Amino acid sequence: MSRINQPITIKSVTIPNRIGMSPMCQYSANNGFANDWHFVHYATRAVGGTGLIILEATAVAPEGRITPFDLGLWNDEQITELRKIAGFIDQQGAIAGIQIAHAGRKASHDSPANGGKQLLTKEGGWQTIAPSAISFYPDETPPHELDKNEIKTIIEQFKATTLRAKEAGFKIVEIHAAHGYLIHQFLSPLSNKRADEYGGSFENRIRLMLEITAAVQSVWPTDYPLFVRLSATDWTDGGWNLEETVELSRILHEKGVDLIDCSSGGNVAAAKIPVGPGYQVHFSEAIKKTGIPTAAVGLITSAEQIKDILESGKADLVLLARELLRNPYFALTATLKTEDEISWPTQYLRAK
Repeated sequence: MSRINQPITIKSVTIPNRIGMSPMCQYSANNGFANDWHFVHYATRAVGGTGLIILEATAVAPEGRITPFDLGLWNDEQITELRKIAGFIDQQGAIAGIQIAHAGRKASHDSPANGGKQLLTKEGGWQTIAPSAISFYPDETPPHELDKNEIKTIIEQFKATTLRAKEAGFKIVEIHAAHGYLIHQFLSPLSNKRADEYGGSFENRIRLMLEITAAVQSVWPTDYPLFVRLSATDWTDGGWNLEETVELSRILHEKGVDLIDCSSGGNVAAAKIPVGPGYQVHFSEAIKKTGIPTAAVGLITSAEQIKDILESGKADLVLLARELLRNPYFALTATLKTEDEISWPTQYLRAK
């Protein structure tokens, strides 16, 4: 058996193989509530052999949604539908995780299918917030610059959402600090021009990340894993970079974070990103050298790629995104005729 089909145990949680589903927004929620689409979407990938299912960016507050159609977990009523999803994933032998997020200045947009433009208040949008009053796109309404009391409120929102995630039955929580959303906006000197203890130096810019992490840890079970998704670089001179990501990852490891989900970009609209197969894997490799486990992402589409990444020690997990949209049964079919064959549901054994 090669590493693609080896279980990985993190604290008390054992993921049955090294293939996971990366969080991908479905833009299908109503007032933050999950529905049948979400159930079928996530349940199918669990049936399809994916060992770890991480639900899409789930907002900690209504104004933290990227679009009005994002999932949310800012009130107790939203727990019920998410509990059904997490429960079914667990029944398939997979692990249910959830990514908790705040979009900051990238909130209040229409869905990508509708063009993705910023929504004004009269169009169902809302005032966005950020570390500094700098828009993502120059022609957008500037975000409101957060004061310290408002920052404390956001930290509490992450804490409260974590408690609800626990109640819903998730076994992994991932803090979304990547892709130009609120925490990433604090990390990057391109979007954070503050002159107080949350801006300027590296130590100040990572402060919100560390405070949210501590708040989440204060209510999340100590025997359940905590992941953090980071953008390793802004792909822009003068922005957040790999060296800072490596140092932050080292600090997060010391603080008890269990894995870094290694992505990149999203904070600079005009960034030139050299997209190609496995283009972000070297970030995972560099961060892993700090001693913290990592997950690799980014145009990974074949079992051969996954095997190479794992067996060369570049990551501990591989998270697939678009490939699992195209083929929810990737984990079963990609390894059908190899020594890495993943356990099939008994209902589907006749298809082997």
